[in-house]
Amino acid sequence: MDGTPMIVFAGQVATTAIGTDAFQEADVMGIARPATKWCVQVRDVRELPRRINEAFKIATSGRPGPVIVDLPKDVTAAICNEAVATEPQLPGLSSEYQSTLGPEADEMLAKAAEMLNNAKRPIIFAGQGVQQGHACDELMAVAERANIPVTTSLQGLGVFREDHPLALQMLGMHGSAVANYAMQSADVILGVGVRWDDRVTGKLPDFAPAAKAAAAAGQGGIIHFDVLPKNVNKVVQADVAVVGDCKLSLQGLVPMLEPNERKEWGATLEKWKSNYPFAFTPSEDDQPMKPQEVIQELNNQIADRDDVIITTGVGQHQMFAAQFIEWKRPWAWVSSGGLGTMGFGVPSALGAKLGQPDNIVIDIDGDGSFMMTQTEMATCAEFDIKVKILLLNNDFQGMVRQWQDLFYEERYSGTKMMNPDFVKLAEAMHCAGLRCKTRKDLKEKMTEFLECDKPIVVSC
Repeated sequence: MDGTPMIVFAGQVATTAIGTDAFQEADVMGIARPATKWCVQVRDVRELPRRINEAFKIATSGRPGPVIVDLPKDVTAAICNEAVATEPQLPGLSSEYQSTLGPEADEMLAKAAEMLNNAKRPIIFAGQGVQQGHACDELMAVAERANIPVTTSLQGLGVFREDHPLALQMLGMHGSAVANYAMQSADVILGVGVRWDDRVTGKLPDFAPAAKAAAAAGQGGIIHFDVLPKNVNKVVQADVAVVGDCKLSLQGLVPMLEPNERKEWGATLEKWKSNYPFAFTPSEDDQPMKPQEVIQELNNQIADRDDVIITTGVGQHQMFAAQFIEWKRPWAWVSSGGLGTMGFGVPSALGAKLGQPDNIVIDIDGDGSFMMTQTEMATCAEFDIKVKILLLNNDFQGMVRQWQDLFYEERYSGTKMMNPDFVKLAEAMHCAGLRCKTRKDLKEKMTEFLECDKPIVVSC
């Protein structure tokens, strides 16, 4: 659902045993088909090179996604002494996987440019497609040339620098007030590499009323750039759509745009930014910390670095991280969006550190999410994978409790945590453990956490 390119080589029973309910047999193809972009079972060792190359081609083309190659054990144990085909043979590789623009792109780009040039209150909504399309520079060029503010999806954090005057931060249920007000007030919306997720749109009939009204009057509307044809008009009806690589779409759009100050729109946005920031009441020095304070202190200490990757579990800590880290570059945020998978933080941090060993990799996690996959800290210790776990420990599954507080009269079912001592747990798995209880200790403990040269958990 998050468009993550992943190739899985799955072991299978021998071909002679398939379909017999053999020991540890599973119909991996049948189970995985709804959750993968493609899956294939290799029944002959001579097919193996071609199938692996096809798997990589499909997983990384167009909108990326996961692929499974199911490998019976007699195939992986076989020896092949003859020349075999290695080139992918994918006659069905349709426009879904193409990186070029469709035949109507020039006409649609011209219409999009006309709408944006005539707009009084335009906005760009940028998603992970901008990152995966390596189109951040083109997004910046479009925004700056036409003076159009930019908001991002959760998975798009970092594709547009949040310290830029045109940045509105994240959109949606947990997004900034200015981004949500702007989206509802905009007469032209340009969505680039986004799925229009329900956490962004809310109730569809009430989403983007000003743009819909402008479209009805022939004076604005919604524009959608996406590489996947079936994403267009799937959720939000686009008045103009360009199917293809968003980098090429944005490159084609730039020269058609006219500079425009839009002083009134800019003043309105600045007023909303000033009146409705992400905010909290600071705790006293000797009181337990607010989660926002912890993440704000982390942000202060990593603000000047460009070598930090942050992963998260799922819950309140994930949203606080999205809100209180100032995102300035792509590929710095790894989080579970579409399915909101608790436990995602530790293993994704482990993978990010293996992939970028020279970077600092921090998992901002909640106690509920951490408890699901914390045993992988033993893996980190075994292989000296120096991940850092910033644990926001409130003895509750906080986001579910929040809903129980708001809508279920504080009837807490399954949300109170009976946690271990996380510092002792980390030390028992041969990692460093650190404890921070009050705000007065936070700065010093955060520095110690960041400077530690082994896998570490700090329980806040």
